[in-house]
Amino acid sequence: MTEKLYYTDSHIHEFKALVKSCATCREGWAVTLDKTAFFPEGGGQAADTGRIGCARVLDVQERDGEILHYTDRALAPGAELACALDWEQRRRRMQNHSGEHVVSGVTHRLFGLNNVGFHMGEECMTIDFDGELSRMQLEQIETLANEAVRDNLEVRAWFPEPGELASLEYRSKLALRENVRIVEISGVDRCACCAPHVKRTGEIGMIKLLEAERHRGGLRISLACGMDALDIFRRRQESAAAVSALLSAKRDEAAPAVERLLKEQSRLKARAAELGMACARLQAAGFAPRQGNICVFDSVLDEIALRELVNMLAERCSGLAAAFSGDGAGGYRYIIGSRHADLRAAAKKINAGIDGRGGGSPEMIQGRAAASREKIQRFMDTLNV
Repeated sequence: MTEKLYYTDSHIHEFKALVKSCATCREGWAVTLDKTAFFPEGGGQAADTGRIGCARVLDVQERDGEILHYTDRALAPGAELACALDWEQRRRRMQNHSGEHVVSGVTHRLFGLNNVGFHMGEECMTIDFDGELSRMQLEQIETLANEAVRDNLEVRAWFPEPGELASLEYRSKLALRENVRIVEISGVDRCACCAPHVKRTGEIGMIKLLEAERHRGGLRISLACGMDALDIFRRRQESAAAVSALLSAKRDEAAPAVERLLKEQSRLKARAAELGMACARLQAAGFAPRQGNICVFDSVLDEIALRELVNMLAERCSGLAAAFSGDGAGGYRYIIGSRHADLRAAAKKINAGIDGRGGGSPEMIQGRAAASREKIQRFMDTLNV
């Protein structure tokens, strides 16, 4: 069996190992070593990547107790090769995973909630708890978690003997009985976990809760730790600075400035709607009552005003009132109304004539037309339904 160096010391990231076997597989080549610091995917943590000699390690999985390193090229069995993990990636994952244990432990100790789901993504992690928490409770959890980082507590990982294991209280999503590895953060958490962790909580760095949302009767928290948290907040700081510059406001005053902007936008939207309705009435007034159809093209009115225009024009003709909106480059949005014809029954014929798609009620249909303005106008001039 391969000696698992990641259990001996989670910080081993360069080592030499003997190639035991190398076989072709769907992923490329599956390589086994006499010892490895490459962690195989498990416990919610992705597999390590790196290099074995000149080969790139793309994935690592444990199959029937054997550690398989999937590489991009073959390696000679019997060769002793230098191996190296992508150490920055592993360190960040350990920061995040150990931080997740801190948060889960604090949450369980304070509020009795259990971690029932954990996912470590590329940018942040999510934890699913089996109950809800208030904003004040989340802030308390975040504060205590960062105090645990500040206190630089010991993180101990070991395989207890059966007798010791039976006497321990620890968190676990599964009922485990043998080969159970316990990760304990002094005074904060004790949990069954197979993944590598930091040695002391000071290595975790900042723990930041990012979002919280209800999920399946409980709560899903998004969080990031250490260097990942730093990267996220650098991006958010840059975004906040850009918004502040656009608003000509200090960063601490950005929210009130946005609120003022949204109020002004709402006022302008209401005013634009009023003007649209006024334009619709003016357009409708320009048409004397007539026999047959009325067809207009417009690039200004919104949908509400366009519908009102069609309703007013339908009162002025014996056929159909049709309004087509757009500049023709991407087709037209249309609304067609009538006080005399059954438009639902006529929709298929109308759409065929204007290269359109749409439908609606007997009194009004709407959709999109791909035909040119000239083709639409000729069709509407001769349409009789």
